[in-house]
Amino acid sequence: MLAIIGIVLVFVAVFGGYLLERGNPYVLMQPAELLIIGGSAVGIALVANPWLVIRRMLRGALLTFRPRREDRQYFLRHLRMLYEVFVYSQRAGGIMALEADVDDPFKSAIFSHHPQFLADRNLRDFICDSLRMLVIGVTTPHELDLLMDLDIDIQRRARHDPVNALGAIADALPGFGIVAAVLGVVITMEAIGGSPETIGQKVAAALVGTFLGILLCYGVVGPMAARLESHNEAQNQFLQVMRTAIVAFARGASPILAVEYARRSIPIELRPSFVDMETTIKRDAKIPSVPKAGDAGSPEGAPDDSGQAA
Repeated sequence: MLAIIGIVLVFVAVFGGYLLERGNPYVLMQPAELLIIGGSAVGIALVANPWLVIRRMLRGALLTFRPRREDRQYFLRHLRMLYEVFVYSQRAGGIMALEADVDDPFKSAIFSHHPQFLADRNLRDFICDSLRMLVIGVTTPHELDLLMDLDIDIQRRARHDPVNALGAIADALPGFGIVAAVLGVVITMEAIGGSPETIGQKVAAALVGTFLGILLCYGVVGPMAARLESHNEAQNQFLQVMRTAIVAFARGASPILAVEYARRSIPIELRPSFVDMETTIKRDAKIPSVPKAGDAGSPEGAPDDSGQAA
């Protein structure tokens, strides 16, 4: 919402000031100039980027108009999910009990309660693949820490490609505005023997090209690239929080201490209080019962470590 309001405010301020100066709005309607600038911008995007990056750039451009999903509740939901995973693995006798959950999270008694997690493929693979390394016993906590850090860095680079693509377009827009203006001057020179009114109209049309290029660069595309980078940084911070919790548990921390490590790594402006986290865990945690030997299974909703029914 803020992004939409900001862009609207830019256009209202620019065109409102123009109208206050008694400018003629019809002079700014130059579809040929817009075609030169917009078409050239699309062209350089196609030349400079593979199709995968272009798709990510288009999705990222839409993402800039949505609110950030990484708010306090988003962190609380995922910390609660990890707490459920950690407690269940302890009750079941070890991390090996999570094998079926990480192999098919859609059928997991834990992950199935978290549709937002299941819908995010990158996050789902990041957490399940990391837990899988512990399940099969081929990594130490230190190696897992390095492995998750590598994964986060690779995801960060992939998310940064659309930002670079948008930034390159923004940088090129003023130049294309100048190209449109120069072409307008060429057309004006051809009409140099005409009436002053005709020459004035053509000069005005030429200058609109420069105006549009600069406006779109600094008023639309550039801010969109900056906001997309902010979204990417928020996602990177969230993955770091998940990494902190999983590595702390792998090193032997209790479930509540592992999620507390993670909570302390959340940026201050988004960090929920310990009371909020504890209340969410006691109220909403759904920890599956551990089947006893010879039992087909037990109903969900077993009490958690605090004695509260899930």
